[in-house]
Amino acid sequence: MASVIGTKCALIPSRGPLCSKIFPHTVCIQRSRASSGLSTQHNEDYCIDLVRSRDYEGFVCSLLLPEAARRSSLALRAFNVELAQVKDSVSQKTIGLMRMQFWKTVVEDIYRDDPPVQPVSVELWRAVRKHTLTRRWLLKIIAEREKDMEDRAYRNLQELESYAESTQSSLLYLLLETLGVKNVHADHAASHIGKAQGIVTCLRATPYHSQRRRVYLPMDICMLHGASQEDFIRGSREQNVRDVVYDIASQAHVHLQHARSFSKNVPDAAMPAFLHTVTIEDYLQRVRKVDFDVFHPSLQKRNPLLPIRLYFQSWKKTY
Repeated sequence: MASVIGTKCALIPSRGPLCSKIFPHTVCIQRSRASSGLSTQHNEDYCIDLVRSRDYEGFVCSLLLPEAARRSSLALRAFNVELAQVKDSVSQKTIGLMRMQFWKTVVEDIYRDDPPVQPVSVELWRAVRKHTLTRRWLLKIIAEREKDMEDRAYRNLQELESYAESTQSSLLYLLLETLGVKNVHADHAASHIGKAQGIVTCLRATPYHSQRRRVYLPMDICMLHGASQEDFIRGSREQNVRDVVYDIASQAHVHLQHARSFSKNVPDAAMPAFLHTVTIEDYLQRVRKVDFDVFHPSLQKRNPLLPIRLYFQSWKKTY
């Protein structure tokens, strides 16, 4: 993360070993107006590269948005990537919380029309100015990611859904704003799609987290089927583990169906924001084919046909 720490941040000095731990990719430049900072093309390229490498599916979805919203979508997704990777990139919770505080300050400065000279910040500032994006959604994403620094399993499925609503759904609300859509049915669909996406993301990340001896799946469902955290850590493929995955995946499917129940009342202009339904359904179909074995090797491979399916879905203007 290329970041600029100015006196307004009031967090830490802009140089020194502590700075390098909290913001390892910090560029030590004086804070100035975004228009006199890094080149516009550099900022855009930085966000494109970040999203393409860390959120490939989001990158493809952004490319399929109308040109007027494409760059802003990439800025929002780059912002989301920056926040999402904090938890795994720090060795101490305190450092992670300081990074979150930095991004809170960035958002406040963006709405004061004084962003730091940092690629994601400048691109986000540009998107906010162009589309009058709602500050509440940006801050809600940060606040929920900050709470998630506790590094514990979700107590129940409702807690996972709440996290997904605050992060993934909030991002979809912002994407709808870049498309100029203000529609209650589109908002309802976005809420359910965000929850489905958050649940699927939790399932997809289970093998990765298990290798690091971490389990975030809802504890109530694990207890219901007698599956312990150790079962997931050792990559168990027993029936009780599959039953846990089945219950969680089924809830994602329910949210997807609820979202689609609003489709007749959702304007066509909103459809590009919901392209992620393709990736959600793709994973749910694949995990069903392997009988809900979340550790099956095929689930760790990217579907090469996904870009084509996304393009076809955007052409049909459906979700």
